[in-house]
Amino acid sequence: MKLVECVPNFSEGRDRSVIDAITGEIEAIEGVMLLDVDPGIATNRTVVTFIGPPEQIKLAAFNAIKKASQLIDMSKHKGEHPRIGATDVCPFVPISDVTIEECITLVKEVGKKVAEELHIPVYLYENAATSQERKSLADIRKGEYEGLEEKLKDPQWVPDYGEAIFNGKSGATVIGAREFLIAYNVNLNTKNKKIASEIALNIREAGRSKRDEEGKIVKDHQGNTIKSREH
Repeated sequence: MKLVECVPNFSEGRDRSVIDAITGEIEAIEGVMLLDVDPGIATNRTVVTFIGPPEQIKLAAFNAIKKASQLIDMSKHKGEHPRIGATDVCPFVPISDVTIEECITLVKEVGKKVAEELHIPVYLYENAATSQERKSLADIRKGEYEGLEEKLKDPQWVPDYGEAIFNGKSGATVIGAREFLIAYNVNLNTKNKKIASEIALNIREAGRSKRDEEGKIVKDHQGNTIKSREH
């Protein structure tokens, strides 16, 4: 049986009625199973996990993104987690009898529909990225929602789908295809953010920016920051 997992992150973690309305759109699709709903008060963000056949997953994802665009106003959003839109990110993950290429096709179909029908700029990331500069979610999110209006004016950041027009209510959405991702939280007995940042840089997959003997960040011939796993 063909199965795809979808793990969208919505920029609402406090209002349960909004969260329930969004997940209700997912549960309404026959053949789709809602696996987990993980809201965070401090982050004001909810991570939703659901699974099902490709066509049903595609419909559930779009309907959830649409509902989020109706109920979440990014101009009023505050939270501790980086975000760029009402539906911040929506990855598709191959689970059973589905290739990453098939997931990329789903990504493009959903991205096109979101841009055309909801007028939300869409960026593609990870395996669906249209360039190396857009492969990383962190790079696309840089500047977050607050910097999105200016970012859209930059020719380097024209959306993969939709016009480069700022949607003040919904922001932008990042959609992609990737393999399994393991994420977890660690509680530290300190309020020193520098310590937390150092730990994150040491353990994250991307590594930390490589620096020369003078402490300056090292870049390659194309101007991209070189990452290092050494610490």
